[in-house]
Amino acid sequence: MKLLKSVIAMAILCATNANYGQFTDQINSNRPGKSIGGFSVGKNVLQIESGLYYINESHNLLDYDARGFGMELSARGGLFFEQLEFSLDAQFQMDKYSTPLAETNRSGLRQTTFGAKYLFYDPFFKKKEEKPNIYSWKANHKFKWKQFIPALSGYAGVNYVMDNDYNIPGEATISPRVMIIAQNHFGTKWVMVTNIIADKIGSSTSSFGYALTITRGINEKWSAFIENRGIKGDYYSDGILALGATHLLKSNLQVDASVSTNFKNTPSILYGGIGFSWRFDKKHKDKEIKEGKEEGGKKDPKKAKTQEELDKELEKANKEKKDTDTDVTPEAKPEKENKRKRLDEVEEEKPN
Repeated sequence: MKLLKSVIAMAILCATNANYGQFTDQINSNRPGKSIGGFSVGKNVLQIESGLYYINESHNLLDYDARGFGMELSARGGLFFEQLEFSLDAQFQMDKYSTPLAETNRSGLRQTTFGAKYLFYDPFFKKKEEKPNIYSWKANHKFKWKQFIPALSGYAGVNYVMDNDYNIPGEATISPRVMIIAQNHFGTKWVMVTNIIADKIGSSTSSFGYALTITRGINEKWSAFIENRGIKGDYYSDGILALGATHLLKSNLQVDASVSTNFKNTPSILYGGIGFSWRFDKKHKDKEIKEGKEEGGKKDPKKAKTQEELDKELEKANKEKKDTDTDVTPEAKPEKENKRKRLDEVEEEKPN
């Protein structure tokens, strides 16, 4: 509870008015964890996140076992604004429910939620771009206190409970779900996502909880995560720990694997799953942002170059710089200055 109170206080203190989210060059998925990231997928972008899982659940007091498989599906779409996202989340499961007296084969939708997320504050948005210092590794990697300022989003959705084998007696058919989302980036490899959740509000199964996910980028293709989730309610309370990894197959395609468990036996739960995330972004167009507003019209021709082209030019300029630094004579000094100007021009051409 102390952690929960601290996170809520941080979210309130950091809340402020709006800037804009950003479309990333590589897919940004919520899988395989259960937390929701602060940034949207981008305007006119559709992203499908799905996976299969195995579940083994047993309850010492009620004396039952449930073993089976399930499928998760999340469809995320960006509309109207870069920072606005709509999502549909569903979970289908089929298992064998066993007690000392009987066995039952169950199947049905365990969860169906439709909601929307809006990015209220983006600490990475700057009126003036902060360019890297190409002459100092130390300057680019020094500790920065502003890393502790998170991106902040709000989520509101509706749960719909169907009448099937997983329906809880007395549970409301329709109930709201709201969430505060904070996302921190520590350097280039560490990301922390915090969710504060109020679920099934007004229902007999209402609960409050949190999800804290820390992700570590191992290299350009691999990343690993650890996640802790807490749930507190009159009907069900629990704490769950999850571990997993993701692999980037293409810029728009990611695969993942994870395992999660809790630390009690009323019930004890073990999940293991694999999945993928696929982004469709052919209709997405980058928006120029000026003074916090999306700008239309033609872009500067210098900004029309792709990221790959700019990286190649930067690499070439860096190589030329190294060559001139090894042997600089008074006669070669003007040439060196010209090449440094070229390098600065390449840096200015890189998009925000």
